[in-house]
Amino acid sequence: MRVALGSDHRGYDLRRRIASVLEQQRHDVVDLGCHRKENSDYPDFAFQVALAVAQGKADRGILICGTGIGMCIAANKVVGVRAALCHDAITAEMSRRHNNANVLCLSADLLGEELVEHLVGIWMGTEFEQGRHARRVEKITQFEQTHATEPPEPGCR
Repeated sequence: MRVALGSDHRGYDLRRRIASVLEQQRHDVVDLGCHRKENSDYPDFAFQVALAVAQGKADRGILICGTGIGMCIAANKVVGVRAALCHDAITAEMSRRHNNANVLCLSADLLGEELVEHLVGIWMGTEFEQGRHARRVEKITQFEQTHATEPPEPGCR
């Protein structure tokens, strides 16, 4: 599976560790940064990963920032992305099983490295259950397609 990874400076080390684990599991990893530990803005990386998933350049995405909240908010602005902030085994599993989440958002500051590896393993290994859940996800997709608007041009009001 092709997985796009992104983080801000606070998720830098954890992202690199996740990349290594995924590569050992024979996943194709696309590391979209950040590529330095200096201060960076999480939306820049959230948008890159979310667009890679939405455009089919990656099957799934994983984003890491201090809490995971900012990455999740930003990624969910991209049409076609269902980003989920996960903090335990249940949220990781159910985000895939019931919501068909295609982007996993994680906290670098609030979760230990072993737990993060466990969550990534669960999330990567869980399939979408379909059935009644497919109907619900389709409702989200339909709403998104009929209500999404293009952002205004810079400088326009």
